[in-house]
Amino acid sequence: MERMMELTLRDLARHLGASLVPSDAQGVLTAIGPLDTAGPDQLTFATEDRHFAAARACSAGAILVKKAIDGMDKPQLVVDNVDVSLIRALEIFAPLLSPAPEGIDPTALVGQDVQIGRHVSIGPFVVIEDHVRIGDHTVIGAGCKIGQNTEIGKQTRLYGNVVIYHHCRIGSHVIIQANSTIGSLGFGYAFIEGVPRLIPHNGGVIIEDFVEIGANCCIDRAKFTNTIVGAGTKLDNMVQVGHNVVIGKCCLISAQVGIAGSCRIGDGVVLAGQVGLADNISIGDRAMIGAQSGLMRDVPAGEKQLWTPAVELGQAMRIITEMLRLPKTVKKLKELTKRIERLEAPKDHQG
Repeated sequence: MERMMELTLRDLARHLGASLVPSDAQGVLTAIGPLDTAGPDQLTFATEDRHFAAARACSAGAILVKKAIDGMDKPQLVVDNVDVSLIRALEIFAPLLSPAPEGIDPTALVGQDVQIGRHVSIGPFVVIEDHVRIGDHTVIGAGCKIGQNTEIGKQTRLYGNVVIYHHCRIGSHVIIQANSTIGSLGFGYAFIEGVPRLIPHNGGVIIEDFVEIGANCCIDRAKFTNTIVGAGTKLDNMVQVGHNVVIGKCCLISAQVGIAGSCRIGDGVVLAGQVGLADNISIGDRAMIGAQSGLMRDVPAGEKQLWTPAVELGQAMRIITEMLRLPKTVKKLKELTKRIERLEAPKDHQG
């Protein structure tokens, strides 16, 4: 049975560094919910003025806000940054799951010359091949496979059925969600006598510290050197990273993004859902690429692009605006064509 966290309003305010309004408000909270469904035992939040009317009408036990809302009949927790405090509150009210058991499950298979750090958890049916190194406090979930000569740092967590191929390096404080694959062969072929022949991929993959990788992601190994995902970068589910790609630090890459081989992505780049990159593209620091865009050329630092092929945001919006006008434009064009045909037709048919 799942255990539930309970906190009084006063205790939660202390944990969040919040001001309680009114200061003598009483109540106990057990969870967090959205404005439209939160109940009397739940905390909710309002980040913008346009949410205040809904906040006044909601049934939540308390509301997390940046400034106190006038006319509110329920307790408010006033904080400097709602997003930061919400993250902390979600951590506090996270389900209290049983911790992963320390040690090696009897069903796991561990190869030769494997070094396992202190307080490591290795789950059922894990396969660890020869010469692997695993750091302290790391958790390897059920069904994972770790290939030869791979290194995994400290306090890293691999969820169920993650596969790490040989000669990969995973940093510390990394999270890899279920069913992701690191170090698979890249999609590199050469036509030899009319037949595609796989080019050997002898490099590896480096996942730096504090990277988070979603479920069902694939990161291919390099032909030479390493495919690299920089520190602090976050990948959503179902992201494909091709061979020899280098991704910078603290990037955000949304679901179903596909990055072709040998691309270079700077620090702080945002790739929205279903963005596709052709091979050998460079994206500068802090650039942002809108959803479903197709990149065919390099992107300067700080630029926002959208569309397929992707263009600068302002130009993309003009293109979209003109496309939305197309039905009226076509109708007008047909009317003008008919007028021209009438004007050019002979006025009489007498010889």
